[in-house]
Amino acid sequence: MADPELEAIRQRRMQELMSKHGAGNQHNPDQQKAQEEAKREAEERRQMMLSQILSSEARERLARIALVKPDKARGVEDVILRSAQMGQIVEKVSEDKLISLLEHINNQTTKQTKVTIQRRRNVLEDDD
Repeated sequence: MADPELEAIRQRRMQELMSKHGAGNQHNPDQQKAQEEAKREAEERRQMMLSQILSSEARERLARIALVKPDKARGVEDVILRSAQMGQIVEKVSEDKLISLLEHINNQTTKQTKVTIQRRRNVLEDDD
């Protein structure tokens, strides 16, 4: 008892979905490649700027930090690049300056743990 008009609508809808899905797959790899290429180029520019700002010893230290804590190294790189863009860094950052910057950032981001002990009073005890 299938209605031929309803069946035709279903067929058209199915074709539309298939064409959209197929077209999406064709553009998706190209878009993905373009995004990866843009990310790679941005990372290259970032590394080039860092190599101009940091001394070789400082770059080595930052690379070692990146092996252990990549998010912290990325944050330090961001701070250095921002400072350079604002004109606060005039000469190359030496290893000693990097260490002091790391200590400063470490002091700002350390989380202090606080332990509070709440003693329960025994309900059955009477103080009178």
